[in-house]
Amino acid sequence: MTIKTIVFDLDDTLLWDEKSIATAFERTCHEAAIEKKIDATLFEQKVRAAARALYESYPVFDYTQQIGINPFEGLWGGFDDPTPEFQQLRAIAPDYRQSAWYEGLLSFAVDDKEYALKLSERFVEVRRESPFLYPETLSVLEKLQKNYQLVMLTNGAPSLQNEKLAITPELKGYFDRIIISGDFGYGKPDKRLFEYLLLETGANIAETLMVGDNLKTDILGASRIGMASAWINREDKIPNLEVTPTYEIKNLSELEHLLHSI
Repeated sequence: MTIKTIVFDLDDTLLWDEKSIATAFERTCHEAAIEKKIDATLFEQKVRAAARALYESYPVFDYTQQIGINPFEGLWGGFDDPTPEFQQLRAIAPDYRQSAWYEGLLSFAVDDKEYALKLSERFVEVRRESPFLYPETLSVLEKLQKNYQLVMLTNGAPSLQNEKLAITPELKGYFDRIIISGDFGYGKPDKRLFEYLLLETGANIAETLMVGDNLKTDILGASRIGMASAWINREDKIPNLEVTPTYEIKNLSELEHLLHSI
């Protein structure tokens, strides 16, 4: 097999989104702990749980799952996108954010909606100030760019994913094509998105490798269309017997060696 096109997921593959969200929660909850004399760790747990429950209660929830937007992206994304579903999400976002933080405060008997609004705005601010790339991301992309067509395939709202790229401007220039599920209407693992990618890039499926951290989206989607995949398993997660990657690596630095061995 000769690989000519490499398709990369964005979140928690190239961008360390999980760390960005954790940082935003940690800093916001720490400030609340000082102001309201509550336990920061427990407060974060309560807000995260409230955010998940609220998010799942909205009529637009099924669409967010189809596109690939998680509850914590809903806590900071602008969703300034033209489709009716994104406009609906944008309309509920302010109340959703305030309510998640308010319910967290209520669990400590702190009934203060105004402060909940302040915390929701602070979280957005800190998240935007906290973009992280994995240490090896840029050096790996720089090496691969010389010999491969690089494509980014990311789930999410176009406005939000483009904002992530805007606050990490060094990343975008490595890619020949960037495809966002919200522009298409379906997210990974839907095979239609992968078929669209092949048409848009002119890539040959037999010469294409999908690289991502998520078995249920990146790897499952690639397998549904018969595309080779490399699962980045940084945290030594237990494999899912229903989804089998073609290859498994621990970080992006192992990718170049893998490509030489294929």
